Amino acid sequence: MKTKRLAEMEQYILSHGSAGMEELCGAFQVSMNTVRRDVAELLRSGTVEKVYGGVRAAGTARGGAGCKSGVKRAICFRAAQMVRDGDIIFIDSGTTTVELIDALKDRQITVITNNIQVMVKALAYEKIRVIMLPGEVHRNTLSLTGEDSAAYLSHMNTTIAFMAATGASFHGVANSSPLEYAIKKAAMEHTEKAVLLVAGSKFGVTSLLVYAGLERFQAVVTDSRIPREYRQRLQALNIDTQIVETDAEIP
Repeated sequence: MKTKRLAEMEQYILSHGSAGMEELCGAFQVSMNTVRRDVAELLRSGTVEKVYGGVRAAGTARGGAGCKSGVKRAICFRAAQMVRDGDIIFIDSGTTTVELIDALKDRQITVITNNIQVMVKALAYEKIRVIMLPGEVHRNTLSLTGEDSAAYLSHMNTTIAFMAATGASFHGVANSSPLEYAIKKAAMEHTEKAVLLVAGSKFGVTSLLVYAGLERFQAVVTDSRIPREYRQRLQALNIDTQIVETDAEIP
């Protein structure tokens, strides 16, 4: 139980870039003392480092995630090819999906999102109409969350929903934040096409809350680190699987 929680907590921090101690308490439904002990073990592993009020992925401030950022951009530029003028798209919260806006800057589209970084980026592109979900600001993920967000989204239909995840396994696609769970569920239920944007290294990772089975996605865009058994599973499900190389060139 503890080993599983430590793995999920590590993945949560790495995928979000950083996390507050109270946030980890809420995300994993454990006491502050338990979080402190878990964080102490993760610090010894060297994958995370302490910052004021919480922890962050090791090397974040020194630009150590450059290669990962390049892969995320490559994933998004490939995914953007699915979008056509006039589409209404949902862009999920997360560090991968932020890169979509630059790839869509010349499209005449409507973007619905709870991702604050997406909104800020989109302001530079006049062709993109932005609808921001209401809710409370979640600082660590730079997103708006809460029941109001999910309820608002449930009244809207989208052409494509670009979804993120902290883990994807044979049990389903999951995230670690209860605050965002209902929003992801609503996005999946009210779209014509659900597209998962996820790094190949996240396949085989079990996270806290499964918001959709793999079969619920019409397309997956990932990178060449995806394990072979997951490529085969997606193929068996007839899911359009597009794989970019980890050293892919970005327009």
